[in-house]
Amino acid sequence: MISAMTIIREARLRPEYSHLYPEIEAGTWLPASEVGATILMTQLRAVHPKRLGDRLLPDHHFDFRGGQMRGGATELRTRDGESGYSLEH
Repeated sequence: MISAMTIIREARLRPEYSHLYPEIEAGTWLPASEVGATILMTQLRAVHPKRLGDRLLPDHHFDFRGGQMRGGATELRTRDGESGYSLEH
């Protein structure tokens, strides 16, 4: 049986990067989609938005758990470039 924990991708902000994301509580596991939405909304409301990198949730700023394991084929949306999803199909 598949539980919600295995389907939902979660992200946790690492404490050493908390100054970059004051709107997100460091060290707390949250749905990655919620964290991403929070970052995007903060950007939209900002007078001088921060420059975002290639990934909305950089691997060195966040820890991840749950969701589809990398390397497996999936119909779920994943980050571009990971197995299972491509913008070119």
